[in-house]
Amino acid sequence: MNDGDEEAVHLPELGCLELRCHPQRGRGVFTRNAIGRGTLVHISPVLIFGHEEYRDYGKHTCLDHYTYRWQKGQYALALGLGSMFNHEPPGSENVGFVRDMDRALIKYVALRDIAAGEELCICYGSNVWFDVVTDTVSSKPAATENPPETPLDFLRSFEL
Repeated sequence: MNDGDEEAVHLPELGCLELRCHPQRGRGVFTRNAIGRGTLVHISPVLIFGHEEYRDYGKHTCLDHYTYRWQKGQYALALGLGSMFNHEPPGSENVGFVRDMDRALIKYVALRDIAAGEELCICYGSNVWFDVVTDTVSSKPAATENPPETPLDFLRSFEL
């Protein structure tokens, strides 16, 4: 990423997201207002760690629990709310993410309608390092006539 050539990144202004403490999962991102399916919820800039730097230092710290795999064996730490989204198992998450490698960003999009008061959760993958605590409210997809095939199929439909 060349800072001199980069375009401005317009951040979503939902104004309804807040950090709260979930009784089992700890801090997480919640919404005070309903969010519609397909809404760009958040954009996180990332800090990139080279493979050697991460192997020698990063994975031995609490940062290890907040990094995303990046290109060329690198790892990225999401800034802003990006490191605060808790986990839901595959297919139960209500927010998906897309890595924008060229601009060192992660974009978070609502995969379904999200009700006011719900926690916004992403899927960390199927191999997690902790006991999974599911939230019965946020893991139930909203009823629709034509639900998407999978959350990943839905995310692929966006031009970001």
